[in-house]
Amino acid sequence: MKKGQESGSTRRNIMTLLKMKGPLTIGALAEELGITEMGVRRHVLQLEQESLAKTKVVRQAMGRPLHVYSLTERAEEHFPKTYHNLALELLRELDHTSGLEAVNVLFEGRRRRMLAQYTPMMENRNLEERVAELSSIQNSGGYMAEWSKGEDGSYVMREYNCPIRQVATQYRKACQCEQSLFEELLGAKVTRTECMAEGGQCCRYAITPNPTNRQDNPSEKTS
Repeated sequence: MKKGQESGSTRRNIMTLLKMKGPLTIGALAEELGITEMGVRRHVLQLEQESLAKTKVVRQAMGRPLHVYSLTERAEEHFPKTYHNLALELLRELDHTSGLEAVNVLFEGRRRRMLAQYTPMMENRNLEERVAELSSIQNSGGYMAEWSKGEDGSYVMREYNCPIRQVATQYRKACQCEQSLFEELLGAKVTRTECMAEGGQCCRYAITPNPTNRQDNPSEKTS
């Protein structure tokens, strides 16, 4: 094993111990790992610098205070999560007991709630500003979105990550609701030209200005 790989493995083991047995002292970690306290301290310091671990001073009735270490909330991102499995199980159960239409009603409800939440962010903005805002909203949700403008005045938005990909692969209504939500928020025609749920490298949306909406043209905004 190369030095870098060994270092990464030790740090991972420290995080696992703190996850399962923490909070722990440097001495306790060293004993569990079978390495020196100096070596453990170096790795823990790196974890602290990356905001993955934190320390707390515990005072004792006798002797010097103890420094114990635990994981931060940010460190939780480094451990496997199976939320999509739970979501799929619940959707399948609803599908089995009440039918696909009941599942679709859930997705439509989610779309309406998101529309109500984000519509105020789009008010008094032209199309380009709305596309930029929508991209920012999607980025905050983990979609890794970016957008660009074409010479013909159209726009393209790409999402390189889909947090609900497993759900969307089985229930395409999720993708339909997303496209519909985008159209309503942007006040423009939105066409999905590539989809990760269908094997694409990204979710790509072509956005065409609505000629009946004067706000779509930045030069026609009222002062």
